[in-house]
Amino acid sequence: MWRRAITPEVRERIEALDLPFNRWGLDPYGVSKEHLGFFFSTLGFFYHHYFRVRAYDIQNVPDRGPVMLISNHSGGLPNDAGMIIASLFFAHEPPRLGHGMVEKFAQTWPFMGPLFSRVGQLPGLPEHATRLLRDGRALLVFPEGARGTGKLYRDRYQMVRFGTGFMRIALETGVPIVPLAFIGGEEAIPTIHHSKTLAKIFNAPYVPITPYLLPLPLPVHCEIHYGEPMQFTGTGNEPDDVIEGYVAQVKERIEQLIA
Repeated sequence: MWRRAITPEVRERIEALDLPFNRWGLDPYGVSKEHLGFFFSTLGFFYHHYFRVRAYDIQNVPDRGPVMLISNHSGGLPNDAGMIIASLFFAHEPPRLGHGMVEKFAQTWPFMGPLFSRVGQLPGLPEHATRLLRDGRALLVFPEGARGTGKLYRDRYQMVRFGTGFMRIALETGVPIVPLAFIGGEEAIPTIHHSKTLAKIFNAPYVPITPYLLPLPLPVHCEIHYGEPMQFTGTGNEPDDVIEGYVAQVKERIEQLIA
């Protein structure tokens, strides 16, 4: 039944992906053409109609080859990740599959782990990130982690401390970093409180509470601003102060894109 929900546009763009699918429609990571069809047909509704996303300067993302996309985390739930991945698929020419790093707690939800993998979203482990980049993939990273989506509305667009692991991986693999800013997520889910009780039930670090109680996203217009690629030189074994200096440059550029 769900195969009939796959739009012709999605089918055409899946065929245009530069991925080594075998005759069964699977790539070496287990990404499935069929699952991508349903995934992007669903994301397409939210991207085109619900959030009415506009992607600016997406040509800064290379047409092919490894790239690390570094973004702020915006909103109480990871809507930003879905819309960024959708922009790479729908707005970039040629389409690219963005691989996100899924938080470990989300992998424990029933049936979700295998589904994430079928659409190219893998557990957030350094070895996964390194392998994806060495295979020429586009990797999406949120250095704020779950703390980023956990911000309250009063702290919107004030980025918390970035982790530094992404920079060591970028240096080790020699890939360019494309900074980007996601705008609109904080307004879509205006978090005013966190429920610890619900968080325990869902095995999550937090569950956002909004003025209308449920953390359902509002149909807010969203924008994605892609910055020019940044290239850093090193091996990934540099002292912490050097790595932190590089990370600060990326964070500063994202702050400029937000502003």
